[in-house]
Amino acid sequence: MIVRRRFGQHFLEPVWADKVVRAIAPLAGDTFLEIGPGQGILTVRLAPKVRQLVAIEIDRDLIATLTPKLPSNASIVSGDILDIDLTTLVSDDPVRIAGNLPYNISSPILFRLLDLQTHRPVRDATLMLQREVVDRIVAKPGSSEYGVLSVLVQWQASVARLLTLPPGAFRPPPKVASAVVRLAFETPKVGVRDRRVFTSLVRSIFTQRRKTLSNALAPFAAEMGASSASALREAGIDPTRRPQTLEIVEIARLADIFAAAVR
Repeated sequence: MIVRRRFGQHFLEPVWADKVVRAIAPLAGDTFLEIGPGQGILTVRLAPKVRQLVAIEIDRDLIATLTPKLPSNASIVSGDILDIDLTTLVSDDPVRIAGNLPYNISSPILFRLLDLQTHRPVRDATLMLQREVVDRIVAKPGSSEYGVLSVLVQWQASVARLLTLPPGAFRPPPKVASAVVRLAFETPKVGVRDRRVFTSLVRSIFTQRRKTLSNALAPFAAEMGASSASALREAGIDPTRRPQTLEIVEIARLADIFAAAVR
């Protein structure tokens, strides 16, 4: 089997695949969407345990090899996870997601899953990622890893690190360690007036995370036709703080102030 490095392919060893499936904890009535099945090391273990499994794979050679191994309740869709309309692939029942995400596009895939969760019921996503990405997902306010990914994921999901995998868990071994994280989706812990304003605010202030909030917020406030100083004062937030110190509830409070200002 040729490993196509442009697809970020690193295939899981069987003993680790067993551990990952136990961490996923599939149930007989579950519907699964699997991202990047590769050679099917997880697929052939998950499919017999669930009601339906649909896998998305970009490598047509791997699809040709894996398809004959699948049971009748499993299928493969050929395409790029970043382009496919995910809402049409499985039934309307709550879906579970699993996958070994390519390191080079893991963040864009995560944001696609966050968007999917707003359009149809997604129960959870259990994902293998570069350990540093998982560090960012589970990071708490005040830590150096806390940022856009931390806030946007934790706003929509409860997060838990399940496993850490050494490079030797894959072949060929990647140059970094990996980890498995579960995102249990739920109604956002903090409601906001406008999701787009909240998301734009998060992305804006964390691009200037080393600045004080007074300065980091200024470009976004200008785009919204509002005053950063007034918004911070109304939100009761010290303007000398840094973006990475903000709790999600504080960011939501700021976002609501800006959303109200433009209505």
